[in-house]
Amino acid sequence: MAQTVLGNVLDFFARIGIYDVVLPFILVFTIVYAILERTRVFGTEKIDGKEYTKRNLNAMTAFVIGFLVIASSKLVETITSVSSNVVVLLLLGVFFLMLVGSFYAQGEIGEKGVSGWIKTVFIIIMLVGIIAIFMNALKTDSGQTWLDYSLGYLSANWSSTAVASIILIILVVLFIWGLTREGGKKEEKK
Repeated sequence: MAQTVLGNVLDFFARIGIYDVVLPFILVFTIVYAILERTRVFGTEKIDGKEYTKRNLNAMTAFVIGFLVIASSKLVETITSVSSNVVVLLLLGVFFLMLVGSFYAQGEIGEKGVSGWIKTVFIIIMLVGIIAIFMNALKTDSGQTWLDYSLGYLSANWSSTAVASIILIILVVLFIWGLTREGGKKEEKK
């Protein structure tokens, strides 16, 4: 880290465990608490005629799950790796959208925005990116990432029946999805 005041502060935070303990705990606690509040797993209680979630149970459950997560160094390492790479993917998405937007004049894209197939392709690219980030963050006992293992297996067994079968199944599912997706809701204009 740079020998500046702010650089020394960030180095001090790293030494006391802000990045390895506190931030992963806050992230897990917040996500679990939000899910419990939204799903109302523990039910609700009526106070003065209004329904409220059981916040004390939600908070305690999220608190315990947060501590269980930070107790495992492997989970913390995975969360740190995944979250930092997802931020990079998010920035790449924003930069891509800025580039696409630079080719259009103001209002040229229209009220509905970019056409549906472009959004679908963009969502698929982001999904593949997130899956690759997640697989790159998980490691086997030998230290090899799941992504390295999967790509090594595919390259070594590219011509095998198992890999060809998986590729065929994926292509058939995509083909069927492409044929049937237009059959959904179509509203007639009056």
